Amino acid sequence: MGKAIVNITKASGQKAPFNKGKLKQSLLRAGATSNKADEVVAEIMDMLVEGMSTKKIYKEAFRMLRSVSRPAASRYKLKQALVELGPTGFPFELFIGELLKFRGYQVKVDEVVQGHCVNHEIDVLAEKGNEQLIIECKFHNRQGYISDVKIPLYIQSRFLDVQTFWNQTKGEEEKALQGWVVTNTRFSTDAVQYGNCMGLHLMSWDYPLNSGIRDWVDQSGLHPLTSLTTLTKAEKQHLLDKKVVLCKTLHQKPELLEGIGVRESRLQRVLDECLQLCQAHLPE
Repeated sequence: MGKAIVNITKASGQKAPFNKGKLKQSLLRAGATSNKADEVVAEIMDMLVEGMSTKKIYKEAFRMLRSVSRPAASRYKLKQALVELGPTGFPFELFIGELLKFRGYQVKVDEVVQGHCVNHEIDVLAEKGNEQLIIECKFHNRQGYISDVKIPLYIQSRFLDVQTFWNQTKGEEEKALQGWVVTNTRFSTDAVQYGNCMGLHLMSWDYPLNSGIRDWVDQSGLHPLTSLTTLTKAEKQHLLDKKVVLCKTLHQKPELLEGIGVRESRLQRVLDECLQLCQAHLPE
């Protein structure tokens, strides 16, 4: 039987009542049918115990979903897939760059930009029309990590140094500069408050509302290859080391899979999963 109220342990270590509606919504968002989502929620409710971790709940729900739909399971694991874009932060920077390209930006990754006082290594530069975005990516290899106010404080000081030099040499009428901080996890309340106050754009897994990383992936179909259930962890790492971060890229260039030793007997299964994961967004 399901439990009335059970507190679970979130990745941050905080306790919170289990929310079956939130679980169902995440399953539906991944593409599960309403009946299958209800079935998974019911099974999770039956196994709930006080203090169970969200990680355990996720693993069980993922297992159940994968048994009926690998593409839905792949979409469901997006949050974990972002964490797996490591161990360095560079694949995450590439991934954010790809999301910006989809939105029409010209993108450069890992660039050195001159400031008024010193030079700065910038993770992502993005340009479109009159916009010039200077983006710092904060990658964390575990869920539950909160980027606190020190992060935007530090980034804002770097942005102001670049902005000062830019205004002196380019002229304010040339480009509208904006500083961004992007993380694959979440920001603290103080960090968000400071960012809003200073005009610094903050973006996380689910912030801003309806325009976080999760929403951008949903809108673009650009899923990280770490979402795939048909590749091993080692195979994914080989591809990340080659600066390949998207399922879409694998679909367009199957030779990348052959190059890391994926045999023909399994190659088509990987390509099928890539296609099912983002087929609505692939060029005709």
